[in-house]
Amino acid sequence: MHIDKDLVAASATPLVLGILADGESYGYAILKRVTELSGGRMQWTDGMLYPLLHRLERHELIEASWGTADTGRRRKHYTITPAGRAALAERQEQWTVVADALKQVWQDLSDGATGHPGLAGPRTAEGWA
Repeated sequence: MHIDKDLVAASATPLVLGILADGESYGYAILKRVTELSGGRMQWTDGMLYPLLHRLERHELIEASWGTADTGRRRKHYTITPAGRAALAERQEQWTVVADALKQVWQDLSDGATGHPGLAGPRTAEGWA
C-alpha cells in the first residue's frame, strides 16, 4: 500500500516524538521502529528521517548526544526533551480530533445516512462536473 507523502509528513513528528518518549534511540533504530509499528507499510528513508531529527533538535523538542555502540562504532542518540513531551501531548490531542472526525465521516458513508443531502451518493453542484 502506498501512503501519500502528505500523510507521512503530517505523522512524522508525532511518530518520532512517540518513539523517543519510550526511550533514547538512534536513527537506524527509529527507522526500524516505524517500519515495525506500521506492519511494514511505512518504510522511511534516511533522507526523510535525518532532516526531521535536525529540525526537532533545532526546536529543542529532542536532544542529541554521541555514543558508542557495542561494536565500537560512534552514533548519535536522540532523547525527547520536556518541551518535546509537551509537543507530543498536544499532537496527540490534535490527532484524536482528526481521527474522530474521519471515523465519523467514514461511518456515515458506510451507513449511507449522513444527514446532509447529496453526501450519501455522488456529489453534484452547479459548476461541478
